[in-house]
Amino acid sequence: MKAYIFPGQGAQFSGMGKELYENEEAKAMFEKANEIIGFRISDIMFSGTDEELKETKVTQPAIFLHSVIQAKALGADFKPDMVAGHSLGEFSALVAASALSFEDGLKLVIARANAMQKACELQPSTMAAILGLADDVVERICGEIDEVVVAANYNCPGQIVISGSIAGVDLACQKLTEAGAKRALKLNVGGAFHSPLMEPARAELQDAIEKVDIAAPICPIYQNVDPRPNTDPKKIKENLITQLTGAVKWTQTIERMIADGAMEFVEVGPGNVLQGLVRKVSREVQTSSATSV
Repeated sequence: MKAYIFPGQGAQFSGMGKELYENEEAKAMFEKANEIIGFRISDIMFSGTDEELKETKVTQPAIFLHSVIQAKALGADFKPDMVAGHSLGEFSALVAASALSFEDGLKLVIARANAMQKACELQPSTMAAILGLADDVVERICGEIDEVVVAANYNCPGQIVISGSIAGVDLACQKLTEAGAKRALKLNVGGAFHSPLMEPARAELQDAIEKVDIAAPICPIYQNVDPRPNTDPKKIKENLITQLTGAVKWTQTIERMIADGAMEFVEVGPGNVLQGLVRKVSREVQTSSATSV
């Protein structure tokens, strides 16, 4: 079985999607996006600076566009048995799997980016990557801190991103290092994504999500907050709404997809970060299987 996976924020690079523009259908999709967004995002994607690409109003729609248009360019070769997306990539996955229209998906991504930016401005906050500790240790230590700090991204075994107030993340990094973390690296991000501090953004995005039509996808989607196969439009909406404040359970998603028969993972969109995470999860699954025999 073949699984298609879609990247999230951080995968952007100057020149992204430029080769896709040569295709007439792809060109029309880029131009439609420029019209919806209100500025030529395609120009920034193809030749903008790293700083321009880091702007929230650019980053999320740019990655979404690259991913969705690349999936479209695959044509008849795009035959997913299952799909999943990392954070923002979940919207790309839903469009590629025909659960969301291209236009509605783009509008939701724009609304998401704007809502997240506003939430970031309400309270200084941040995230940090924690390497070399078990999930339960990270969860326990974060839970003992009297500040907002939570496990936000379960990327692969031994790699978790925590998210919260600046004071909470700083204290957690100190305590996690003392507990044996190989590294506790603060990330260059604008806020505490996938934490309770994104509640204002979740509330704002909920209204937009509830207004769009979501159909049953052409194959099961494994969502960030509920990494199980799902085709029910109502449940898909609920999971999308919860996503901004809920954790990205990527490790659990890949484990479940493998358990459900995924033999090949195809990353669609800029970069190949997710492939590296999939390899690490797969190795852990194989090791666990060998140990249990």
